[in-house]
Amino acid sequence: MARIALSRPNRPVAADTDSNDSIFSTPFSTPWILDEQALAETLGLAQLMPEAHAAYRPLLVDGLRFFLERLPPLRQARILAEQLRLPEDSSPARRLVTLLRQCPTLHKMGQVVARDQRLAPELRLHLQELESLAPTAPMEEIGAAIQREWGTIPGLEVAPTALAEGSVAVIVPAIWRESTTSTPRQGVFKVLRPGVEEQLHEELAIWSELGAFLEVRCVELGLPLLDYRHTLDSVRHLLIHEIQLDREQVHLAQAAAFYAHSPAIHIPQLWPFCTAQMTAMEQIDGCKITDSDVSPSERQRLARTLIEALIAQPFWNDATTSAVFHADPHAGNLFVTRDGRLAILDWALITPLHKAQRIAVVQAVISALSLDESGLTRAIAGLGSSSDETAVRTAAAAALHQVRQGTFPGLDWLMALLDRLGTAGVLRFPEELTLFRKAMLTLSGVLDEVSERPSIDAVLLATGLTQFGREWPTRGFAPFDSRAFGTHLSNADGLSLWTGLPLTATRYWLGLWQDALDIGNAMRARLSKG
Repeated sequence: MARIALSRPNRPVAADTDSNDSIFSTPFSTPWILDEQALAETLGLAQLMPEAHAAYRPLLVDGLRFFLERLPPLRQARILAEQLRLPEDSSPARRLVTLLRQCPTLHKMGQVVARDQRLAPELRLHLQELESLAPTAPMEEIGAAIQREWGTIPGLEVAPTALAEGSVAVIVPAIWRESTTSTPRQGVFKVLRPGVEEQLHEELAIWSELGAFLEVRCVELGLPLLDYRHTLDSVRHLLIHEIQLDREQVHLAQAAAFYAHSPAIHIPQLWPFCTAQMTAMEQIDGCKITDSDVSPSERQRLARTLIEALIAQPFWNDATTSAVFHADPHAGNLFVTRDGRLAILDWALITPLHKAQRIAVVQAVISALSLDESGLTRAIAGLGSSSDETAVRTAAAAALHQVRQGTFPGLDWLMALLDRLGTAGVLRFPEELTLFRKAMLTLSGVLDEVSERPSIDAVLLATGLTQFGREWPTRGFAPFDSRAFGTHLSNADGLSLWTGLPLTATRYWLGLWQDALDIGNAMRARLSKG
């Protein structure tokens, strides 16, 4: 077996490496050399990159090496020691997940991709363990933290053992009686894991350097030069909020108000014992949505509720500023209660979409339905920045070709178009759109496992039409060009779409004619080469 090391500690850790013939063993007395190929094989990193993106596998290995080498020596030693404790025949997926859970930022990344159907099944199963772990943090320290924040609270009993552990926090059950005659209430305390704040800051400092490193390696590996610095900075800014529990408490209260009139949605109710270091709230009686043992029709309903709650309701919100989306919708944060409601947990991470961005999304769809290349190009410009308008227009033309071939120009179609532009380095997206896309990918993986995936576009269209019906009585009193509606459409937009139908038909037939010419030219070119 290949022998690799993940660190170069200044002193040995409590592990007998000489007696352990695992692939991670190496003498502590000598400097360690991290071998890229051995690292990739040992941790199964190829499984994280689908075959279509195989060219990026060396970049992933280099990026992980860059990250691990810059961790403090003591943390490197602990990571290695944990690998040495694993059975020698542990699978690459098991070794990878063991590594991820020791680094809060990597733990979060593992949660994001845990339901991605493009990954190997064994790897997905191991990554899903990261959604909710058996607690390992010392309960003495957790109990002391709770005691330190509130002291002794009359009528409150804190359990002697934790319920679960996440990437940054530990969940501890509690029972609260407001008075001697009141019914006991089941709740939980969410407390940061000991040392996690220091770990998170150490890792995020590395992330700030990682983007520049990846861009240099892209050039050296001959890969498209992507804006890794901006993307990683966006995620870095998001992850720092994971340890700001007081912010999450504000988000929980806002979410409870937003979904107050949605009987199928449940947001945990806060208890009055919250502090900046601790969140106290009701305990959800249920299970992860992916583990729910219900009928196929009920799973379809739950999947539709997921789309409505996490995408459609905030998107069709008539707020004139920003709509807030849950930015961490992995299965560990989505529960089904015993009465069949969708409970949405962990509101530490959110991302806004501004009114102008939601308008641009709607304009992109309208332009696609009208087969309007110029309109689609303008809408894309409203969602990102580019110095290559020709490339954007070319991508818009290719996307309209898909529409002529029968693809519905909904959110899935638009996200795929933006992905292509981003991957090609043509378009740079603002932070909130990058995080929204990350959340969409996470949610898509959950939907695939909840049910035969319902169409996000079908649910969005249905809820959008419902929203339009609610707006109809007030549209006659609004300015003709006003888009101050939940559908983000003005009366002028609707009239333009209707009166432009003849032009749309003309564009359709001209486009088909051009497509036929392109196919003919391509065939002739192949024949001439043959």
